[in-house]
Amino acid sequence: MAVNKILPRDDFQRLISFLRTDGYQVIGPTLRQGAVVYEEIQSTSDLPEGWIDLQDGGSYRLERSETSAFFGYVVGPQSWKQFLCPPQRKLLTAEQTGKSFNVIVYDEKPIKRAFVGVRPCEIAAMAVQDKVLMEGPFVDPSYRLARQNAIIIAVNCARAGGTCFCVSMGTGPKASSGFDIALTELIDQHGHRFLVEAGSEIGIGMVTKLALGDASESDIEAGEKAIANASANMGRTLDTSGIKELLYTNFDHGRWNDAASRCLSCANCTMVCPTCFCATVDEATDLSGKCAERWRKWDSCFTVGFSYIHGGSIRTSGMSRYRQWMTHKLAYWQDQFGTSGCVGCGRCITWCPVGIDITEEARAIRHTR
Repeated sequence: MAVNKILPRDDFQRLISFLRTDGYQVIGPTLRQGAVVYEEIQSTSDLPEGWIDLQDGGSYRLERSETSAFFGYVVGPQSWKQFLCPPQRKLLTAEQTGKSFNVIVYDEKPIKRAFVGVRPCEIAAMAVQDKVLMEGPFVDPSYRLARQNAIIIAVNCARAGGTCFCVSMGTGPKASSGFDIALTELIDQHGHRFLVEAGSEIGIGMVTKLALGDASESDIEAGEKAIANASANMGRTLDTSGIKELLYTNFDHGRWNDAASRCLSCANCTMVCPTCFCATVDEATDLSGKCAERWRKWDSCFTVGFSYIHGGSIRTSGMSRYRQWMTHKLAYWQDQFGTSGCVGCGRCITWCPVGIDITEEARAIRHTR
């Protein structure tokens, strides 16, 4: 289905305007409080033009680059799940009417969204959440509604971040599926432009309406070279061979205590992770006691209360909670959903305050006893 076209840099605004005219809320990368975040954008002036991110364990900062790339950064602290599976969602309201209650189930209205700048690892994360929330026996209607009303404008990576390991997970740096349009940003002696590949009937329709010119062989070769550069310069690697069996047979490995001695149980890793989906349900009443609301909110397996059942919490130690998170991500997830729960985006490494590195922890378990 690939349709290789060229979108000049100066025509990128036409793409944004086309989406907005077609009724889509355009969500893309922009700068806020020293980070690249995903918010509604209206023009190319909202994009983080000329900025790159420098990432390492527990470290993130932006700096000016030598180019005017719109997508020179890799990934920031947010993932697209905030729009598909929001941090909090009202489920229902119960209002007292005389001696009975009237229950009002929250009815979400569909919002057409266009996600611009979705990285290949993030597309893979959406596919993981699709398996959990949309393709299993228990479908989340809110997630399904948001997913069905979203179109994906992917951006292939020409640069790898310091904590990226998508190559190890087979999720990047080139998007192979799951997108409507995939862009590869090119800046060279031939100018600033985007190689465009359509990945769906919707994408083909968009490319046709934009009336883009054909890509040349040199454009296609430049795109392949840019992606190969990102592939060859990953900041991290993870040996996934036999990873499930490795973790299953090392529940008592001393490295768990070592990691736990550094872990703050702050839950940052689960909040920034694009695949984590754990949630809790809160209920609250107003001061009169005549109205109550039920909300679903993100939760984390790093909180003591998350594993609470009658009689107390199952995982009271930091060691048991860290082991649960990492083992679920790389092992249990495969048994439950037929895929890894990790896509190699590196966010959990970057945004861990003490720089705990999942790739290093797996390596230590593999090579020490």
